[in-house]
Amino acid sequence: MNNFAYQIPTEIYFGRGQIKHLEESLLKFGHRVLLVYGGGSIKRTGLYQTIQTIFSQSGVESFELAGVEPNPRIDTVRKGVQLCRQNNVDVILAVGGGSSIDCAKVISAAVKYKGDAWDLVKNGNLIKEALPLIVILTIAATGSEMDRFAVISDMNTNDKLGTFSPLFYPKVSILDPEYTFTVPKNQTAAGTADIMSHIMERYFHNIEGAYVQDRLSEGLLKTCIHYGPIAYHEPNNYEARANLMWASSLAIDGITWRGNDVVNSAHPMEHQLSAYHDITHGVGLAIITPHWMKHILNEKTVGKFVDFGVNVWGIDSSLDPYEIADSAIKKLENFYASLDIPSTLREVGVTEEHLVTMAEKASNGLENAFYPLTSADVLAIYKASL
Repeated sequence: MNNFAYQIPTEIYFGRGQIKHLEESLLKFGHRVLLVYGGGSIKRTGLYQTIQTIFSQSGVESFELAGVEPNPRIDTVRKGVQLCRQNNVDVILAVGGGSSIDCAKVISAAVKYKGDAWDLVKNGNLIKEALPLIVILTIAATGSEMDRFAVISDMNTNDKLGTFSPLFYPKVSILDPEYTFTVPKNQTAAGTADIMSHIMERYFHNIEGAYVQDRLSEGLLKTCIHYGPIAYHEPNNYEARANLMWASSLAIDGITWRGNDVVNSAHPMEHQLSAYHDITHGVGLAIITPHWMKHILNEKTVGKFVDFGVNVWGIDSSLDPYEIADSAIKKLENFYASLDIPSTLREVGVTEEHLVTMAEKASNGLENAFYPLTSADVLAIYKASL
């Protein structure tokens, strides 16, 4: 296991009714709040009205950035920065899933930066200050409620980039599983796939002796496999929603990968798909990941696939290693199919038009992945996924 530093400064309020902590959390940082959210779902569920009541009772003055896109745009970030500066905002409240939270994170830093917000997306080292951020989570997927990462798109240049900073950690995150009851089935499925991808990206590594991290990862994967279908078919099942929500947070906060760091493989490939075709992130990951696994399966990697098959999927350990690996990948494909996630890129509108360009952009840095990938490898994975 490698040396590492690990700190999660986010204060978590998990469970029913935890929005009662919103007022005290906001007032720690000020009275002028930018409310960031996506579509109209928080108004349909009544959460928006609840928040406005809390604002009124606490003397908070609020300003709104609504309509954050599923793949948040840099133009929306810039609008948020302008709102903050014009209104002397003290604290940002992001309500929603990863898109709203990621958008709010970059806004929080760009307000304090003299240059353009896109600079901070390209280079997180430029982030020196940030407004405090509070989160109310409404979908379990990205883990942005408890991590230091943000992903933003510039659709004018077909770029979707991840950036990170310790200043991106939310100060407070309110995690009430009941707020996820109204998440549509397709988003529940995509969110489950996203959680699993975060875990698998770091589970497939080459570090010796990371036993604790691997067993934690396997437990989280089994949690998703068990509770994902329950939440999909029983959207008001609190136990399922609660377990998925906490798995989402733990999947990416560092507990499973500090000490066994590895470069992501599927995420860079999917980011290009979203940048060029604006597809749902979790769906793209679910389509690509099994094909990535098939492409890299060889004598150097098969041992990890055996662990994946035996410890996650319960496959008989006495079978031939390659039989275990093939079976594990098939089980993963079947699991995604059981959640009605598309299995090919063509189903979500991806064509061959930009594959070569996407492969060249996605392969940057993948020479350090669990199994090194070139642009030719990425292109082959894309084509297999079509």
